[in-house]
Amino acid sequence: MIDLKTKKIAVLMGGLSAEREISLVTGKSVFEAMLRKGLNAVAIDVDRNIARRLLENEIDLAFIALHGTFGEDGSIQGLLECLKIPYTGAGVLGSALAYDKIATKETLKYHGVPTADYQAIAKKKRGETRREIDFPLVVKPSAQGSTIGVSIVGRESGWEPALDAAFQYGDEVLVERFVEGRLVAIGMRGDRCLPIVHIRPKSGFYDYEAKYTPGKTEYICPADLSAEEIGRCEDVGKRVVQALRARGFPRIDAIVDKEGVPYVLELNTIPGMTPTSLLPRAARQAGLGFEDLVMEILRTAQLDREG
Repeated sequence: MIDLKTKKIAVLMGGLSAEREISLVTGKSVFEAMLRKGLNAVAIDVDRNIARRLLENEIDLAFIALHGTFGEDGSIQGLLECLKIPYTGAGVLGSALAYDKIATKETLKYHGVPTADYQAIAKKKRGETRREIDFPLVVKPSAQGSTIGVSIVGRESGWEPALDAAFQYGDEVLVERFVEGRLVAIGMRGDRCLPIVHIRPKSGFYDYEAKYTPGKTEYICPADLSAEEIGRCEDVGKRVVQALRARGFPRIDAIVDKEGVPYVLELNTIPGMTPTSLLPRAARQAGLGFEDLVMEILRTAQLDREG
């Protein structure tokens, strides 16, 4: 087991993506938890000089608290591999697979994991691509998080505006069938499931505002699911982690439909880590406090080629 007291630990936060502000909140919470545990930690707001700063600070281990592009997509993971600095979260391949929603869909379909029917649309072929998914449907950027650029579309009039919004964040868009049901978060502790969180946004749509505005969403943990539904969610969680090469403490978002089938939306390799975020909420229900959760995540740090 890693002796964390002997390591100089970097909390990598901020970054260059559209989710920068959320990452700063996550990173600050993690950094403060480390200080309370007596660790030798340094908070680093990631910029284009990150390689030099890691070397100058003689970092032994990195806790990745970055969200979005360059943080969850395998980029920073590849850099840390080159510098031989162990890091938390998924490796290069797992990060890239999970961050690209189209690649995630293709992988889940191949492994027989329940996920909604979908279609990929490239910006350069937008005009010649025929919509294949019936309304209602969901339009989202293929590589983005925090529900940024996501639209639920119920009729033809909303189709083109939804594409416009999603294409602001990349050259590929994912269109998927809207699944009616209960939105759940399945936090993982390696290959074991934490208590499931049922997410009930008051607006009906778990968008950016519902996620980050206090009082806009109700969270129920453990989720109000039947024993059979919980079993299905746990089985799906394990299969998704294996299929997408995840590790550590990822979070899977899914919708449990009226038949009790959990349809996987995505896997988050670096979930939000404030004391009120979904993963810490599930960990707390399992008897694992925020500071101890941070310590456990740190102990999973490794180089990708070792995992």
